[in-house]
Amino acid sequence: MRIINGSVFDGEGFVERDVYAADGRFVEEAARAEDGETVDASGCYVIPGLVDLHFHGSAGADISDGDLTGLHKMGAYEASRGITALCPATMTLPEDVLMRAAQAASAYEPAADEAALVGINMEGPFISPSKVGAQNPDYVRNPSAEEFRRLQEAAGGLFKLVDIAPEEPGAEEFIREMADEVRISLAHTCTDYDTAVRAFELGARQLTHLYNAMDPMHHRKPGPIPAAVEHGEVTAEIIADGVHIHPAMVRLAFQLFGDDRMILISDTLRAAGLEDGTYDLGGQDVTVRGPVATIDNGALAGSVSDLMRCLTVAVRDMGIPLASAVKAASANPARALGLDAERGAIEPGKVADAVLLDKETLDLRAVVLRGELLA
Repeated sequence: MRIINGSVFDGEGFVERDVYAADGRFVEEAARAEDGETVDASGCYVIPGLVDLHFHGSAGADISDGDLTGLHKMGAYEASRGITALCPATMTLPEDVLMRAAQAASAYEPAADEAALVGINMEGPFISPSKVGAQNPDYVRNPSAEEFRRLQEAAGGLFKLVDIAPEEPGAEEFIREMADEVRISLAHTCTDYDTAVRAFELGARQLTHLYNAMDPMHHRKPGPIPAAVEHGEVTAEIIADGVHIHPAMVRLAFQLFGDDRMILISDTLRAAGLEDGTYDLGGQDVTVRGPVATIDNGALAGSVSDLMRCLTVAVRDMGIPLASAVKAASANPARALGLDAERGAIEPGKVADAVLLDKETLDLRAVVLRGELLA
């Protein structure tokens, strides 16, 4: 395959050049791609396929269903939207339910039009009962390395992230023991600054959906956000759907962390790609009206805006530079998942996933998945 006449993202900005792919990988030499398809990217940006490391479902399916057919629905929908690598998030649920989700994920093999499943994000159950958000409080429990390892074995090593409220009993021991085995993110937490600092010193390396389900910054009670900013290896996820966070606070996050440490996520529910209505999330009803999803008490319950829409909202409506948004939706999540040798950039040797965006509107024009143009 050849992608010609486009403005190609090079990791920091855009350059006018052609892109070549062969055998599902980007290559340097045009000769290896001459016999394949030619895609004219005139008037388009060419960016890497997006990597969503925090979403629950789409197209009517949710990873926590433990249903392989549902995972294929998710894979097809996400790929059609330019999200080519998936790390879906489980919920706060009983271990047997999480076990079925892990087993289904380990059995997933993408069809030609489906995104790759590159990991699982274990968002619950090791969270604070005081910051459950839309999680089910009945299943919140203290961190357990033994439970995590049982699930990891069932998943064939797919769990790449696990969320922790560091102030809860057993959390410090969990971080100390598990930081070399899985990326640990602080989430759904009442932690103060000092406890967060300690968690990062022990090896936690991420903040889950920044601002949401954590104490805000205060000049006498700084909380976890300044602790994360001050630790240079910590990345921060953020939901830029135009609902969860005011644009000024999204801009502030990029200024505080820099665009190398920000990760755009969607946090989508099974309702993403579907009509308004009532849907299930971890055993609770979620009402969707337009871009807003809430549970019965009015709390926000995740998003219905996929990662591509979050990227365009961040740029169009929030003033985030396109290069920064692309980095935060591709290279940065790939690096956080330990996949930066394979994904997140348009470079020789990496998986040939690319997305064409209209330069004027940022509308999605085409998706190249593993070196093949999606219909």
